[in-house]
Amino acid sequence: MRRNSKSSSSRPRRKWRGGWRWLLALAVLAAAAWFWWRHEQPAKVVPAPAKAVAPRLRPFIVAPESPAGFPRPVRDVFEAQVALARRAISPGPIDAALGSQTRKAILVFQKTANLPATGRLDADTRGRLMLAAPLVTTYVVTTNDLARLQPLGKTWLAKSQQPALEYETELELVAEKSHSRPELIRRLNLNVNWTNIAAETVLQVPDVDYPAVSNKAAFAVIHLADKFLEAFDTETNLLTHFPCSIAANVEKRPVGELYVIVVAPNPNYTFDPELFPESPEAKTLDQKLIIPPGPNNPVGVAWIGLDKIGYGIHGTPVPEQVGRTESHGCFRLANWDAEYLSRLVWVGMPVLVEP
Repeated sequence: MRRNSKSSSSRPRRKWRGGWRWLLALAVLAAAAWFWWRHEQPAKVVPAPAKAVAPRLRPFIVAPESPAGFPRPVRDVFEAQVALARRAISPGPIDAALGSQTRKAILVFQKTANLPATGRLDADTRGRLMLAAPLVTTYVVTTNDLARLQPLGKTWLAKSQQPALEYETELELVAEKSHSRPELIRRLNLNVNWTNIAAETVLQVPDVDYPAVSNKAAFAVIHLADKFLEAFDTETNLLTHFPCSIAANVEKRPVGELYVIVVAPNPNYTFDPELFPESPEAKTLDQKLIIPPGPNNPVGVAWIGLDKIGYGIHGTPVPEQVGRTESHGCFRLANWDAEYLSRLVWVGMPVLVEP
């Protein structure tokens, strides 16, 4: 009985131990095979992250037209902007986009033409808004253009030490001369190397000239709520409509009748540190600085002083920002608008500021 009991209990245990040995051997072989296969495979090449590519500008092509085909009605936003600008009804910097300033300019034209005041470029408005000449013209880069370009100082002190605050690039110069956004000028001239432009380079630009000044304005009106300035003749006919920036601080927005006391083309600018408490640099200066003239001067290319001390109408080196509530109190216009207005106003002319 003892022998049979021993035999029956030991045999199954030997078989079970043998099965584990086989399983262990198979596991070792599998691990070895995997290790060999892993290291014999060619290394995977992980591609480097793709570099961000700046979006390419789409060309803006204006088909050439014969002068014999004019006058004709406008057909799109770009044509409307050019036609409005030629009437000194500024749509802001020309960019072929229907923004708020363009809609406001369309609205002003509709009122002068006795059309429904919608601000939309509808069929009736297109039919009445006429183009008298082709949309674009050529601009040839000159050696004088290139000679006047210079870097702009980054601080008030650096600016005060420059002989002038000229344009930094030819693109900036051409855009301002054509009342346009730089992006539009680039799209009209995609093959131009703006970083190394040469004299005699021929460019395509919007053909925008304000009407010749034959008489002075009788008065001007500044609309604070809608941020625009308009000038009128003695018969209250509209002479100009320009987008205008106003003071950021409501308390610094004068309301009522003011008068022009000085007209200064190409002015310098006095930087008073006490008037700029938000400027870290101003806190380090113990004297006023005289900033030289030029299109990048803080007051641009024209200053029209008003009879409220420290207040005036002037240009700005950043026309794309006109139409905002950001100034310290003065009324900012694009340089081309400020220069044109300076030829319309006169000492003693009333300027009515409306809420």
